[in-house]
Amino acid sequence: MKKNLAWAVAALALSLPASTLQAQALELKVADSFPAGHYLVRLLLKPWMDDVTKRTNGAVTFTYYPNQQIGKAADMLRLTQSGVVDIGYIGPSYVSDKMPLSEVAQLPGAFATSCQGTLAYWKTAREGILAKQEYAPNKIKLLMAVVLPPYQVWTVKSKVETTKDMQGLKLRTTGGAQDLTLRALNAVPVRMAAPDAYESLSRGTMDGLLFPLDSVVSYGLDKLVKHATEGVSFGSFIVAYSINQSVWNKLPDDVKKAMDEASEAITPKACADVDKEGEVTKKQMQDEGVSFDPLPEATRAEIKDKLKGVGKEWASGLDSRGKQASAALKEFEDLLAAGGTK
Repeated sequence: MKKNLAWAVAALALSLPASTLQAQALELKVADSFPAGHYLVRLLLKPWMDDVTKRTNGAVTFTYYPNQQIGKAADMLRLTQSGVVDIGYIGPSYVSDKMPLSEVAQLPGAFATSCQGTLAYWKTAREGILAKQEYAPNKIKLLMAVVLPPYQVWTVKSKVETTKDMQGLKLRTTGGAQDLTLRALNAVPVRMAAPDAYESLSRGTMDGLLFPLDSVVSYGLDKLVKHATEGVSFGSFIVAYSINQSVWNKLPDDVKKAMDEASEAITPKACADVDKEGEVTKKQMQDEGVSFDPLPEATRAEIKDKLKGVGKEWASGLDSRGKQASAALKEFEDLLAAGGTK
């Protein structure tokens, strides 16, 4: 009897019109490594989730797992691919062996604001070379992203005023392109995920960090650092949330449409909010005693000269491994020049 009833229910579901099926409740798991209250969750992820729920009239909801509850940053690609989570925060730097081309948006000196980098990356990762060469092969689809404002050098003790001051400094990086950046300046890259930086810095095993301004506060590092450079871009970092491609393929068309519309709406707003919030955060940190030290013009020129070859070095290294890095670099530079609209 129970078996016959189950078959009857299944047959009824298949006979229902698509609009009825699409109205059924759908709950998706979302996970990241950010601490509670992180500004990118507040400015990017939560508004997107709320917007999708609203656009689907409450049919789509999300269960959110922050703060490495399900896995660390480096595990998020695997967890999303395997379906442990439906949507994961996949920072390309943490999986650079799987997504090396994405680091094109993390090279030094490429852009001055979050929105410049974000709009260019969004275009290539949704429709261009990165969409085809990185996201599709990894069986994920980008839903939202923010490229952070240019990274600066943050130090606990010594102020950086010249290139000599950089020599030998042990600085946290996300790896990949940022490692190349520091080596070009004779500093020592220490690769680690952001949640691990506080312990290493407090123990004195690092001299400082390559980090964006607001993230320093989000991870409590403003209690440790004393100095920050200004005036040069030491690269950046991509914060990207992606959905398992198989999960995406099974979504009703109206849900896909709602997600795409929410993504297109939040991307320019989130990067603008990130740029704006940085100004407020800087004032607060200055009031708390952190010194922001504009680099002298001669130092800026010398650093830019030392870093101008990093992009080509990065591209040639990946080209030799059969990756389309030079093509990705040209596309990204063209998108930057066109304001991300090409």
